Amino acid sequence: MSNAKNPQRKTKAASINSMPRRERGATLAEMEKASGWKSHSCRAFLSGVRKTGATVVKEERPDGKTAYRVTAEVQ
Repeated sequence: MSNAKNPQRKTKAASINSMPRRERGATLAEMEKASGWKSHSCRAFLSGVRKTGATVVKEERPDGKTAYRVTAEVQ
């Protein structure tokens, strides 16, 4: 066994958790690409974010794409 510390594995959820918290939010396509999930799984993830008490809004970007953005977090 090695004495070197193993870095913690990064989950798919952890990899996309910050995406809807960006100023411009994230589209389903962006979240799908980052996680490898299907769109229904990305929407379910957003539903889970809502269940934590965060406010998630759906906005249209100037290019016509729909983005999801977290506007308020529970303190």
